[in-house]
Amino acid sequence: MKFGIVVDEGPYTHQASDTAYQFTKAALEKGHEIFRVFFYHDGVNNGTRLTVPPQDERNIQERWTKLAEEHKLDLVVCIAAAQRRGILDENEAKRQGKDANNIAPGFRISGLGQLIEAGIVADRLVVFGD
Repeated sequence: MKFGIVVDEGPYTHQASDTAYQFTKAALEKGHEIFRVFFYHDGVNNGTRLTVPPQDERNIQERWTKLAEEHKLDLVVCIAAAQRRGILDENEAKRQGKDANNIAPGFRISGLGQLIEAGIVADRLVVFGD
């Protein structure tokens, strides 16, 4: 089965990001395909490279980055939601006149068209969060 995943909650706000990660990992281990993981609303906060949790806590951003690297996942951060929350890639930082970017490795910024495509291409679109 081919899944599209939507993450609507931040990494340390609610359980949604952890649950989405565990679901995605388990689906891959069972041989399913993940077409795309789309981070929307506060979920875009999963894609910042500036997250520094205490050493004895899980690093959710790092988990997503490693999973994406291992399985060639497409981790897409919604551009509008990201800009509102100060998350920029190199191109957006330049375009907005900012001197830095903070997108985490393995993540990319794009628009809602990527979410629509995931809903069309995937057999199931699973939403985690509100």
